[in-house]
Amino acid sequence: MDCIFCKIIKGEIPSKTLYEDDLVKVIMDVNPVSDGHVLVIPKKHYTDYLELDEDILKHIYAIAKDLGVKFMNKLQAKSLTLLVNYGDAQQVKHFHLHLIPEFNLHDNKTLKSLDEVYDILSK
Repeated sequence: MDCIFCKIIKGEIPSKTLYEDDLVKVIMDVNPVSDGHVLVIPKKHYTDYLELDEDILKHIYAIAKDLGVKFMNKLQAKSLTLLVNYGDAQQVKHFHLHLIPEFNLHDNKTLKSLDEVYDILSK
């Protein structure tokens, strides 16, 4: 299989991993739209949300609920967007949930480096 997320899960491609258990891996998005943009990726390959069973879906959202609040606090974010793409909008055909912290909408601040954000979130 030529799935980039499967390769990341297997350790064939490096990632900035913030959390991992038997079912999921949480990594920094390499093309973030905001500081702290992370992906919750199930370790088993599911093409999209229609293939997920209820147990893995509950687990993914439990992780998102726990980590999302922690990451918002560490980054002093004002809100958090949870996003799942489907169909043509889904660039990688392996289900993943985006956690996207949002800050002051009127602030045109530039993004921090991935390393800088990873250092903040991994502590």
